Amino acid sequence: MSFLNKLFSREKKESLDQGLQKTKESFLSKVGRAIAGKSSVDTEVLDNLEEALVSADVGVDTTVQIIDRIEKRVAKDKYLGTSELNRILQEEIAGLLVDAPDGGFRDFDLPQGKKPYVIMVVGVNGVGKTTTIGKLAYNFKKAGKSVLLGAADTFRAAAVDQLTIWSDRVGVPIVKQQMGSDPGAVAFDTVQSGAARNVDVIIVDTAGRLHNKAHLMDELSKIKRVMKKVIPDAPHEVLLVLDGSTGQNALEQARQFTAATEVTALAITKLDGTAKGGVVLAIANQFKIPVKYIGIGEKMEDLQVFDKTEFVDSLFSING
Repeated sequence: MSFLNKLFSREKKESLDQGLQKTKESFLSKVGRAIAGKSSVDTEVLDNLEEALVSADVGVDTTVQIIDRIEKRVAKDKYLGTSELNRILQEEIAGLLVDAPDGGFRDFDLPQGKKPYVIMVVGVNGVGKTTTIGKLAYNFKKAGKSVLLGAADTFRAAAVDQLTIWSDRVGVPIVKQQMGSDPGAVAFDTVQSGAARNVDVIIVDTAGRLHNKAHLMDELSKIKRVMKKVIPDAPHEVLLVLDGSTGQNALEQARQFTAATEVTALAITKLDGTAKGGVVLAIANQFKIPVKYIGIGEKMEDLQVFDKTEFVDSLFSING
């Protein structure tokens, strides 16, 4: 690894540590209390640990799986000291996280042979969907990729306006129509234009209303169908954006959207402002969908490609 790559990786790791600070402080203090005065992992330690995980919004189902895994290791190893608990917790939590199918990608690389690479972005209003699209565009462009945005959330004038502001800020083109236009028509125009321009990445925004699951399913299915008329295997990725600071509410949103459409990847935002970062573990484990990006700050660089090993390391590291 070159010096510049090492420097860049260190900066990203420092940003990750800082972004997870609130979750880490809350979680580690609870884990510390769970094992205070104990030399071995007994039933009381496991009960306290279970409480610490649930209160960090790891979720009951995921917490039960983690505790069950630790119980099995305690039984297998016979004597397990509390000094080893942090390491074992890290291993078991990382083991529950789902890897992205194209796990080799890093730093906003794209899979070979898929150009343009089409990302359809879904999620309710207010989770940071438009901001995430803007940050994605910035990071792809910074990585040397050409990007085209599509404003297919035509139900809200603000959505089109916000995406236009991001396209200007990042310096990438946008395809849009007037408010109330057919979202499918915007998606079709975007993909057709992106293919004609031979861009690397097309990112299409969609409506964020959860007023009716059947309507949502119909709309997202239609957008997918019209994309396929231009690029048969599009969209290559359906990215669900969730607000990590809402904790268990983010789980419910994931449940609604995964029932309405086939979600292939997750972006979890606003982790820097919350102690509920454990929800990343709950969502990834419960829905078996890889977390691909996490938002850990306001800056455009603060949308990071998710690395489960580094995430868990930052969650447990004492310094930072």
